[in-house]
Amino acid sequence: MNDIINLVNESEKEIKVELENIDNIVFLNSRKVLDAFQKENVSEYHFNSTTGYGYNDIGRDVIEKVYSDIFKSEDALVRGQFISGTHALTVSLFGILRPNDIMLSISGTPYDTLHEVIGIKDNPSSLKSFNVKYEEIDLIDNDFDYDKIINRVSKNDIKIIYIQRSKGYSTRKSIDIEKLEKVIKEIRKVNTSATVMVDNCYCEFVTTKEPIEVGADVCIGSLIKNLGGGIAPNGAYVVGRKDLIELISERLTAPGEGKEVGPTLNMNKPLLHGLALAPSVVGSALKTAILTSFVMEKLGYQVEPKYNEKRVDIVENIIFNNKDDLIKYTQGIQMGSLIDSNAIPEPSDMPGYDDKVIMASGAFTQGSSIELSCDGPIRPPYIAYQQGGLTYEYGKLGLIRAIYEIKNK
Repeated sequence: MNDIINLVNESEKEIKVELENIDNIVFLNSRKVLDAFQKENVSEYHFNSTTGYGYNDIGRDVIEKVYSDIFKSEDALVRGQFISGTHALTVSLFGILRPNDIMLSISGTPYDTLHEVIGIKDNPSSLKSFNVKYEEIDLIDNDFDYDKIINRVSKNDIKIIYIQRSKGYSTRKSIDIEKLEKVIKEIRKVNTSATVMVDNCYCEFVTTKEPIEVGADVCIGSLIKNLGGGIAPNGAYVVGRKDLIELISERLTAPGEGKEVGPTLNMNKPLLHGLALAPSVVGSALKTAILTSFVMEKLGYQVEPKYNEKRVDIVENIIFNNKDDLIKYTQGIQMGSLIDSNAIPEPSDMPGYDDKVIMASGAFTQGSSIELSCDGPIRPPYIAYQQGGLTYEYGKLGLIRAIYEIKNK
């Protein structure tokens, strides 16, 4: 173990500049959060909660105002009634789309858990079963296929143009904010009516600008990822145009009720607390990813992104090209976790995935991706998707244990 600790410590010295660069991003995003809290006069009484219908929940209302301020959006829906990011995306799609509408994904095939939502994989509850049509345009060399996109959207029959920023279980690069801004500008030259929807999961606070600021109409993410700061017990957010948030809220609750209902059940304080910590926690996750990238490449593995590349999300890919190393590494992350370190994850079937998946998530919140976690489908090229780290130190310790497990397999 000492030789691995020495390797990681020496590596850390070599990437000092990259690690320090993250601190500036953390500072700027912390200022953004502080300004929003102060603008909305967040106070201790906003920690109070409601039950039942949740009428007149001032804590819930101020949280949504804070999110609107941070994202520069007209409105926001931030609720514990959302089970996950996938659920928030599902509610948003069903809220906006109607029979015979067309949804166009311009970032290729979406993440596995949306396949049955859309109808890529048959399900009687899918959008397809309601006669919503789906089309997709693949990326080319990790960038948008502008010619195909402009040609398709210029027909003005698309209801939603969907963009997934993070890579999911694919081998492509994640989509940075500059590419997102460019494609939205090009789309708006020929189409001003389609709703641009962005799946922002894993990307919040990685840079200092968010999708609404570059022209997206609606933006969606999970609270057990970046913005929950490791404190939020569940939930998700949707930010964007007021008319779209109204449609989505009426699909989450009921037509005519929308945002006016929804009890917070003692969640206001952890949602605010998690958001306050989120810039720092995301910074720790980024530093963990940078260190992981540098060390694992030094050990001979392919990584994406490389340690000195621009970061778009908190995800680090380690390409093992063999099943055993993927399994051992993931098990090592579990062994290096704070919670359930004695558990040994094994590949297994999971709802929403076609392949067996191995998943390490020794977390305070089940399935939390902002806490140190690692997962991957058991299929070539056997990629581990690592993310999170509540503190950089815990992330570093988890990495050390994962390397130890590979070396001693």
